[in-house]
Amino acid sequence: MRSICFYFQVHQPYRIKKYRFFNMGHDHYYDDEYLNKSIMERVAQKNYLPMNQLLLNLIEQHGKDFKVSFSITGLAIEQFEQYAPEVLESFRKLAATGNVEFLAETYAHSLASLKNVDEFKTQVNQHRAKIKELFGVEPKVFRNTELIYSDEIGEAVNDLGFKTILTEGAKHILGWKSPNYVYQHAYKKDVKLLLKNFRLSDDIAFRFSTQDWPEWPLTTEKYLGWLKNTNPEEEVINLFMDYETFGEHQWAQTGIFDFMRVLPDKIIEDGEFTFKTPSEVANEAKAVSKLHVPYPISWADEERDLSAWLGNEMQDEAFDKLYELAPQMKECQDEAMRIDWLKLQASDHFYYMCTKWFSDGNVHDYFTPYASPYEAFINYMNVLSDFQIRLTELKSNNSDKLKNTLLDWSEIEKLTVKQLKKFLVDIEAQDLSVVKSQIEKKQNERIEKYLSKRKLKALKDHESTKKHSQDVLEQTWQRIQILIS
Repeated sequence: MRSICFYFQVHQPYRIKKYRFFNMGHDHYYDDEYLNKSIMERVAQKNYLPMNQLLLNLIEQHGKDFKVSFSITGLAIEQFEQYAPEVLESFRKLAATGNVEFLAETYAHSLASLKNVDEFKTQVNQHRAKIKELFGVEPKVFRNTELIYSDEIGEAVNDLGFKTILTEGAKHILGWKSPNYVYQHAYKKDVKLLLKNFRLSDDIAFRFSTQDWPEWPLTTEKYLGWLKNTNPEEEVINLFMDYETFGEHQWAQTGIFDFMRVLPDKIIEDGEFTFKTPSEVANEAKAVSKLHVPYPISWADEERDLSAWLGNEMQDEAFDKLYELAPQMKECQDEAMRIDWLKLQASDHFYYMCTKWFSDGNVHDYFTPYASPYEAFINYMNVLSDFQIRLTELKSNNSDKLKNTLLDWSEIEKLTVKQLKKFLVDIEAQDLSVVKSQIEKKQNERIEKYLSKRKLKALKDHESTKKHSQDVLEQTWQRIQILIS
């Protein structure tokens, strides 16, 4: 029996308020609180809550015969927690059925996989931990932001322990091949690839309510016919789409909820297809061939490339400037900075700067708070400049703290465990090596001072004295490491 795999992407970025040049240096709050809250509350009522209930009803009706999968970004989860906790609870109810699989991705819905592999892996692990915390399951399947994939990205995902990756069934990569099979990584034979059937997916996601579309109106009978008209030897049809399709991009008045309510009934009743999760598809189907993807692909636009986010000089400049800060942020432990760092990495910010015409641009225009891509660029760069100022000041302040708190070794030696912990509490990780070197320096100075006073007698005791001092140093350093871990 052939399979249908439904995957829904859930994401909401933190939108940035209007941030002018004169805000820099003193206004460090970047969120448009009103806009973020109002959009989340609106989409929760129009999309998340009714669609989650619809899926829950279908699962209760059909049991194990109906299954779906989700990827929910960390930024969306945070906004559920802030503005719509009832949405999070409705996802928990879906998770409890056992018929829903939750996938891993970058926490911030970022483009980090294209620029900084360490940041990419950090975000994936952060997202994986968040999903496990919320739903009690650890994701086994990975989907990257915007379904972006290449051989190199696939290798990094494999390093993280994932053996199944979702991506786009791009025509320029597949050539004559069909997306309706399971493929494998070009040189990591254990990594399987599930490819989106973009035509059948976009018939629902983008064309459903388009009245000048020759196939409008789309009925469940017509859609089932298209599914059945695919080659009978093709094993799986992957229907991947934004979850906001239902009720937000396609309003309830279009009949989209009725369509999704009836479609599973028709498919199950027909009997040719069964619904499966990505893990089930990957476990049961063999890869038919390798798929070589030397350059990144995505699910955006006709080109299926990166040009929606990195297609002009504004986008490239903003992207480069952002990730120039990655080495400093890797060592930064300031919580407020870490939160803003994630928010600024959302791919949406770069999408708002897109200057080309693209088929799904109206969807993003619906959400963008900017009048033009140029305004989006200026606003983002103003915020990024302030963020960089904060980062520089934070590093400078930490260095000053370090200088002020590096006491003489004789004083450090007198500290209790509690006092030593207080001594270290404001020192960043990158400065610990400085602390150690200072301790070593003071220890060596004491040894030399001791030797100069004791002269010949001290020389006889040199080796034992130095060994004792080094032992004290090592014990102290071990104590420091325990305290800061």
